[in-house]
Amino acid sequence: MSPPSPDAVQVQGLSKSYGDHAVLRSIDLRVPQGGVLALLGPNGAGKTTAVRVLATLTPPDAGSVRVAGYDVVADRRRVQRAISLTGQFAAVDETQTGAENLWTTARLAGLTRTAARARAAELLERFALTEAGGRLVRTYSGGMRRRLDLAAGLVGEPRVMFLDEPTTGLDPRSRQQLWTVVRELAASGTAVLLTTQYLEEADQLADRVAVLHGGRIAAEGTPDELKAATRQSRLQVTAAGPAAFARLERATPHPVAHRSPERLTLGFPTDGDALHVRTLLDELDPDRTEITAFTVRQATLDDVFMALTGETPKDRKEPSHV
Repeated sequence: MSPPSPDAVQVQGLSKSYGDHAVLRSIDLRVPQGGVLALLGPNGAGKTTAVRVLATLTPPDAGSVRVAGYDVVADRRRVQRAISLTGQFAAVDETQTGAENLWTTARLAGLTRTAARARAAELLERFALTEAGGRLVRTYSGGMRRRLDLAAGLVGEPRVMFLDEPTTGLDPRSRQQLWTVVRELAASGTAVLLTTQYLEEADQLADRVAVLHGGRIAAEGTPDELKAATRQSRLQVTAAGPAAFARLERATPHPVAHRSPERLTLGFPTDGDALHVRTLLDELDPDRTEITAFTVRQATLDDVFMALTGETPKDRKEPSHV
C-alpha cells in the first residue's frame, strides 16, 4: 500500500494522449481537504480527461496521481471507496422514487436496510427533497434531479468529490442551490474539484482556479490573484439596438471578452487607461451612433480566460474522448 499524501488530491506531471493527440501535458494540481479547486478550460482542453484519470476511470500515461492519499493506479480500489463523481448529466433511475434511488445506492454501498433507509431520509432532507421523496424521478425538474444525483454521490460520505460541469443546463435558481451544496461540502471537510464553463461559478465557489489550455496549466491561483495578474479591465458597451449590436460584434477587430445579445452589451479588454478607452470607443463607433452607454469594469475571470487562451469557454467543440 502506498503511503498517504497530505493533500486530498495531488497531481504531478500528469500526461495523457489518445493516439497522436496529447490531451494533458505534464500538469500539476493539488486540492487540500476541505478546499475547492475549479478547473477551467475551453471545450476540448482536457478537463473531463483529468477528472476521469483522478476518478480511476482512465489510466494516466505518465505522472504521479494521488487521491485521498492513494495512488490511482496502485491503490485503485481504495481511491474508489473514498471518492464520488457527478458528471454533466444526472445518473438517476427515473422509474424509481427519489427515496428509492437513495435507498438502493446506500444498499449497494453496504448499508443495512435500516441504515440505508435512515441515510436516504437524511439526504432527502439535506437537499430539500423530502416532500418529493415519494415521487417518481421522471416527474422531477432538472434542478431536482441534479440535487438527487449529488445526494446519491454523498451516500458513502466521500473524502473527495469530483463535479464535472454539474450545473450544465440548469436554470439560475437551480444553479444557486447547487452552489450552496458545494459550499456546505467544503465546509464539512470534503475536497471538491469542479470543472465548469461558467466563470462566475468558479469565482463564487473556488479557493483556487487552474486554467487548462493546450493540454497545460496556463495559470493557477486564487480568483483575485488571476484577475490581478491580467492587469486588465473591461470596457463594456451598450449597443443602440439589435442591428447595432450585430454590426459591432461582426465588424470589430478587437477580441470580445463578453457578449450578451439580450442586454445588447459587448465587453472588450482594456488596460483602463483613459486614452486607450477613448481610442477603443472611436474605433468601435466612429460615427458615435451605435453605442449608447459604456462602463469600465474591473477584470473578471472571463477576461482572465480570454487573456490566457484567446478563447471563450465555449469557443471549441469538445471531442468525445476528452
